[in-house]
Amino acid sequence: MDKVFTASDYFPILLQSIVALSFVGIVMILTHFMGSKRKKIRTLRKDENFECGIEIKGNARFPFTVRYFLIAILFVLFDVEVIFLYPWAVNFKEMNWSGFGDMMIFVVLFMFGFYYINKKGALEWD
Repeated sequence: MDKVFTASDYFPILLQSIVALSFVGIVMILTHFMGSKRKKIRTLRKDENFECGIEIKGNARFPFTVRYFLIAILFVLFDVEVIFLYPWAVNFKEMNWSGFGDMMIFVVLFMFGFYYINKKGALEWD
């Protein structure tokens, strides 16, 4: 039997939304009145990017090579594939031979992908 939802079922959600939005509004108002009233002086030194105390050297907008992004994408791809090996290793005894066969198919496809990107030279740095 399907349950029919009434307006009173949504009251906790409405109450939580009101409390959350009220908290945000009150904090914003309090920080506006209690915050510093100093006049902000803009200087070239203040407008510079700050990177953990390291002095700025050159332009931050120099182009990256495509190879850098390719390695990053391949790392994420193979990292996610390796994550699938963990549950298989934990449940190895319960999966019997069908689980072993499925995992061998997965590993063969995994190694085929690795062989393919290695053959294409995606992992070579010149």
